[in-house]
Amino acid sequence: MSVIKERKAEIIGKFRANEKDTGSAEVQIALLSERITNLTEHFKTHKKDHHSRRGLLQMVNRRRRLLDYIKKKEIERYKSIISALGIRR
Repeated sequence: MSVIKERKAEIIGKFRANEKDTGSAEVQIALLSERITNLTEHFKTHKKDHHSRRGLLQMVNRRRRLLDYIKKKEIERYKSIISALGIRR
């Protein structure tokens, strides 16, 4: 269920703030969104995988907390990341 190296590098390249940025809130939200999407597809075929479902809920909550943090600090960054990822809030 993890994101492959090439896709992860692509996501980091798209959402990073500067050349050495790999852990900003935007990058973390984008990577979590990718993992959430992958797990959602997994659950379409494996409906009874409750252990992974717990991990999915943890990722969704972690992403929500990061989004709340960005919303509290800078509303424009929040709006741009929401529109770029297509997240409903």
